[in-house]
Formats: sequence, C-alpha cells, structure tokens
Amino acid sequence: MKEVVLDTETTGLSVKEGHRIVEIGCIELNDLIPTKKNFHCYINPERKVSEKALEVHGYTDEFLSDKKKFFEVADEFLKFIEGKRLIIHNAEFDLSHINNELKIIGKKKIDNEIIDTLILARDKFPGSPINLDALCKRYRIDNSKRTKHTALIDCHLLTKVYINLTDQKEPTLNFRDKNSDTKKVFNENNLYYKKIIKPTEGELKRHNDYLKQNLKKNFFN
Repeated sequence: MKEVVLDTETTGLSVKEGHRIVEIGCIELNDLIPTKKNFHCYINPERKVSEKALEVHGYTDEFLSDKKKFFEVADEFLKFIEGKRLIIHNAEFDLSHINNELKIIGKKKIDNEIIDTLILARDKFPGSPINLDALCKRYRIDNSKRTKHTALIDCHLLTKVYINLTDQKEPTLNFRDKNSDTKKVFNENNLYYKKIIKPTEGELKRHNDYLKQNLKKNFFN
C-alpha cells in the first residue's frame, strides 16, 4: 500500500472556535521511499490568523488573502490521498481540521487508514518528549530548516522520523548492476543490496603469507 505523509497548518487550535486550515502538505511514499509526488497548497481560511498561530507558522492574513479557498483544492487533495494510508503526527488535530473543512463544503469525512506517529513515539519512548523537534534530535535528523512550522518541511522531517520509528533503515534507490554479484538483505518490505567484492588470487596469497609470518613471530616471541 502506498502511504502519504500529511501535515496541516491552521489559523488556531480548535475547530470549535472556528479555526480553519491555511496550508496542506503531503508526500507520497512507496515502500517508505518518496515517489516525488507531492501535494502542497496555501489556503485562504476566510478568517483572521490568531496571534499564536502566526508565531508558529508566520503566514499573515495578507499573504493568505489571494490564495485559493479550500473548496477549490478539495477534489485535487482527496484524489491525491485516495486509497492511501495516512502518516500524521498528532493525527487527531489534523483530521479534525480536514474533516471540518470537508463538512463545510458538504463532503464526507476521509476514511483512510491512519498511522499516528505521536502514538508510535509515545509507546516507544514513554515519558520522553515526542514532538517533532525532539524526535529529530533523537534520530539525528537535520531540522535546521525548520525555523517555522511549515507543512511541507514538516512532512519531509516526519518521513525520516516515521522510518526510524518503525525500525527501518532509511531506504535508498536500488541501482543494480546486472553483471555484479549482489547479496539480498531483507528488511521487512524493503530490499537492500550489498556488492560482494571477491579477493584476487594474488591478494589471497599475500594474506596467507602475512598470516604465516605473524604466526611465526608470535610463536617465537
């Protein structure tokens, strides 16, 4: 199953207080490898951004005023995530806002399978900080570009965190030389290949001579 790492930014914390989405970011994964298919948009929330939210993401009312409204991007967004598992950090927050936006325009709630990395982190590191910055620090992921909370940057970071939380090594693209000897290393759903370099006859002879000389030295010393 393909997966989508998803993040949103909003005008404030609670949909009950009328807060709306100002940004959606999505990165598609296939077997934990980004497919280069992304969905990203800024959204005119049709209301003012709260001061606290402005401190978090920095999107001003003026910046958002000429952006598309949610109903204009909804179909493209829903098509992008259709049939894919969603990877979200603190899924309750993002889903409440997404489903609220869908309700406003008369569409059904999303019914995708969800993996909440906040829950994964809480189970794995009970009692430890589990926000995105803390997890990046734990896994030595460079988050220096995260000067503000922006959806697409957070998605890139969350992709790396998710791979580590599920005990996977970060996957690499598989460039295989058909003529080379390779050894398959299975890591659940992913294949990794290590090239086996065989020593030449001359290298083996020199190695054996070296061992014989050292054995003699150790025996007589």
